[in-house]
Amino acid sequence: MPLLKHGRPVADVWIAVADATAPPAGDHLLLTADQLADYGAVPVEARPDARWGVTWPNDRPVSDLAPHLDRLSLVCLSFPTFKDGRAYSQARQLREHYGFSGEIRATGQVLRDQFAFMVRAGFDALLVARDADADAFDREVASIPVVYQPGADNRMTAFRARVGGAGVAS
Repeated sequence: MPLLKHGRPVADVWIAVADATAPPAGDHLLLTADQLADYGAVPVEARPDARWGVTWPNDRPVSDLAPHLDRLSLVCLSFPTFKDGRAYSQARQLREHYGFSGEIRATGQVLRDQFAFMVRAGFDALLVARDADADAFDREVASIPVVYQPGADNRMTAFRARVGGAGVAS
């Protein structure tokens, strides 16, 4: 599956950790939410040189994740079906309420007609199903040239552009 980061294909360098007490070699280590709960914290002491990430299910509140955010570089949020959008809210909470500046990755049913909305919610990486989806990223995100509500992407809203801005930022 192609991974898009900021709209461009990149290699996925993250390695899933089977046992956090003895993490594998590599400098990008990915925990599950259950592993994080089992250990009570990101096990930075096991590999202080590594960057840590977590796969977080959409049925758990991100407030449970908040105490660990300063030690995480990646949070993967899941769309188990195309009609389950709870990960949108999680992404916005992470960006706007908790100030998380690391990578937020969309996984699961990541559909191309939702790319623009995912970017607006704060996702900066998308694990897409096909190379054709990756090729369509720029076109899909540009398909909504004007926004009416503020989003995590800080695009200028139509109102702001009309009353105080020089134009619509893209």
